[in-house]
Amino acid sequence: MMKCVLDLQVTSVERLSERYVLLAATNPVGPLPEMRPGQFAQLRIDDSKETFLRRPISLHSVDYEKNEVCFLVQKVGKGTASLWQKQPGSTLNAILPLGKGFTMPLSPEQRFLLVGGGVGIAPLLFMGEAMQRQGARPVFLLGARSKSDLLRLDAYRACGDVYITTEDGSEGEKGFVTQHSILQKEKFDNIAVCGPKPMMMSMASYAKSKGIPCEVSLENMMACGLGACLCCVEDTLDGNVCVCKEGPVFGVEKLKW
Repeated sequence: MMKCVLDLQVTSVERLSERYVLLAATNPVGPLPEMRPGQFAQLRIDDSKETFLRRPISLHSVDYEKNEVCFLVQKVGKGTASLWQKQPGSTLNAILPLGKGFTMPLSPEQRFLLVGGGVGIAPLLFMGEAMQRQGARPVFLLGARSKSDLLRLDAYRACGDVYITTEDGSEGEKGFVTQHSILQKEKFDNIAVCGPKPMMMSMASYAKSKGIPCEVSLENMMACGLGACLCCVEDTLDGNVCVCKEGPVFGVEKLKW
């Protein structure tokens, strides 16, 4: 799949909370390249003299009719804080698409469970939208600390069935996603997970106990996004591999979990 360096133009900015912003951007000079759920972009930070490296951001949603890609950005450090300040009409330089994405259903009848925690929910919407176009309807299991941390639920409900856990019980079932009752009530053919590592490890353990194929999206620190700097190396059963190039999505059977 061809990688592109594009000067995207920001079309809209929606600040979802004090920590999260939704950036939508278009390619003003041509169509967006083909992109797959689970891949990511390396976004250049133009407005910070202290930030030199690009930031890896998941592809949150892609609308080919509008020629628009969306990024869900969590404000963590100076780089993401700069992205958080973007305005409509500004330029967003991106290298995309990067990495390998999630496995998609072979048929609409396959039952896929998409599990996300925190900002890890971001790539799952793109996957749900892609599955919907194939005639499949995924099940989303989304976790957050509280109701106020749940983002864009209407968008997820538009393409799948949504189940929720919150640590304080303010929405959905109280606890963690790995404790949700749906895991005992329903059967799934595949599981895709993105979020904090302990959560992904717990879901991987659950999937193995049930004999369900499971993929996780690792969030190792990245610098180049191209497999050159070796910053994101993960020790797997196949040896040391660059998450940005061989992942970020891996089948759990390849990980030393």
